[in-house]
Amino acid sequence: MSTSTPSAASSSLAENGKRRNDLRNIAIIAHVDHGKTTLVDALLKQSGQFRDSQLQEDCILDSNDLERERGITILSKNIALNFEGTKINIIDTPGHADFGGEVERVLSMADGVILLVDAFEGPRPQTRFVMTKALEQGLKPVVVINKIDRPDCRPDEVLSQVFDLLVELGADDETLDFPYVYASGRSGYATHDPTERSGDIRPLLDLIIEHVPGPVVEEKPFQMIVTTLAWSKYVGRIATGRVVSGEINTGEKVVLIRADGKRETSTVEQVETFNNLGRTPVDKAGAGDIVALVGLPDPDIGDTICHPTVTEALPRIKVDEPTISMTFTINSSPLAGKSGKFVTSRHLRDRLMRELQSNVALRVEETDAKECFRVSGRGLLHLSILIEEMRREGYELSVGKPEVIRKQIDGKWHEPFEVLEVDVPTDLVGSVMELITPRRGQMLDMNSTESGQSQVKFLIPARGLIGLRTRLLNATRGEAVVNHRFDSYQQLDGDLPGRANGVLISQLPGKSSAYALWKLQERSEMFIAPGTEVYEGMIVGENSRDNDMVVNPVREKKLTNVRASGSDDAILLKPPRDMSLEVALEYIERDEYVEVTPAAIRLRKIGLTENERKRKQN
Repeated sequence: MSTSTPSAASSSLAENGKRRNDLRNIAIIAHVDHGKTTLVDALLKQSGQFRDSQLQEDCILDSNDLERERGITILSKNIALNFEGTKINIIDTPGHADFGGEVERVLSMADGVILLVDAFEGPRPQTRFVMTKALEQGLKPVVVINKIDRPDCRPDEVLSQVFDLLVELGADDETLDFPYVYASGRSGYATHDPTERSGDIRPLLDLIIEHVPGPVVEEKPFQMIVTTLAWSKYVGRIATGRVVSGEINTGEKVVLIRADGKRETSTVEQVETFNNLGRTPVDKAGAGDIVALVGLPDPDIGDTICHPTVTEALPRIKVDEPTISMTFTINSSPLAGKSGKFVTSRHLRDRLMRELQSNVALRVEETDAKECFRVSGRGLLHLSILIEEMRREGYELSVGKPEVIRKQIDGKWHEPFEVLEVDVPTDLVGSVMELITPRRGQMLDMNSTESGQSQVKFLIPARGLIGLRTRLLNATRGEAVVNHRFDSYQQLDGDLPGRANGVLISQLPGKSSAYALWKLQERSEMFIAPGTEVYEGMIVGENSRDNDMVVNPVREKKLTNVRASGSDDAILLKPPRDMSLEVALEYIERDEYVEVTPAAIRLRKIGLTENERKRKQN
């Protein structure tokens, strides 16, 4: 490990061309909540290129409403800074493995990475995931130990853990001699001394200039691969990517090579490069520049854009296969169409096909039923973010139980397994083991700290994770921190326990009454409040026993002229259980749907009437 000597990569020349010294392309990779977006805020605020009014908010790059609400990066973004005559293109990447498709496609635009690690937590599962992808691309890291202003920080231990992680991932000696710096993104300083608590972010910028190599300039005709798509109602699709070789000029004729090898000639109407928080039109751009091209005929991610003399396409972007799938179908409940604008199967199909254009890790298959689609993704969060976006856009749909995607290898069925890490107070480890062991979880390792925390690592089937997070949080009173990442496909394991409790199913349509819910809560936990619109077949609560029960949640109290002791008790209701989208998706069984509308999230049986449900059981 080094802090000041230039790496060999930054000073050496590429085999087939020379490197540009006026440009650096770097991606920032980190685990969720390690302070990546806050560090970018510090870089922006101290760059001297913005007015104070432009940078009033925190987490400036989290422009998506869902990103701000959840505190995570979902979409990759590009910004650019100028530092002492060198332009630095910064590629912000998601930190969650469920959005690994975003990471894999944008890392091809970088020449190096900033590996950001929390000074207390150290490398986490997503740290390993994104660093694995970076090493596959041949990218060298600049390590930033962030949050050194935490009172419980342990920067030197974390630095050793980063070194151990890179050794485990098979990094070469040159990569293991990585430059590093300590920082506090929130306070806006970086330092080579972990005991310092002041300064500015300049030491990090110096490391980027010194250790990240400039892009290679090859003497070949123009070529680039589309890695990101944007859309404008004025100019249509905008293709973003890094120029691999040659130059591109505004108004120049190019060829678009599609996945099937088909070639389409078109004219680039506008070339734009990234500048500060946006894009700036330019006359031309050269090898190494990250550009956005306007005017091409519906480009797709992975397509090659090149000079007409080029005959072969660049290798297409490869991403890992999806591991979880679920059924998307139209909302067929009696309350359908009351709050959404897009409710038909045509609307649903068009929206899913549009998502495929930019979400490279997503798969959509049509089923035998015209109104049903099989949608596959990297994980529950990956798919639930898509559902939430559709809901906010005005779509109504019903979603089935998540299921893992199995593969047949050598004539035997295999399923995805994941490494699960749970951080929990040591006295609650027993509760964690009781929940994970029945789900075929095998403990790999356990470490305890002096502060009374334990980190337990398991290997568990991916289907065992469905519904586990909520149960872990309940069992540990919200103190468990749960992280997981895909490990491998292994031979299919045995059956897993299903939901322990049955549900309460509404018998009649109407508005729920306080009197009915008061009577029902004695033997159940309710999902709805008084005055909620319900229908036959809607799930209104959880039974205390393991069987489903049909109930009447709209029953009113009979009014009489006689008052009797005990019959006029005050009605006291417990608050209903809050069923967020992710919790609802984890909760349902195979014969149930989550009904998603802009106004509400409801649970229902697929067969709404009792007779229909009995026919399906027989």
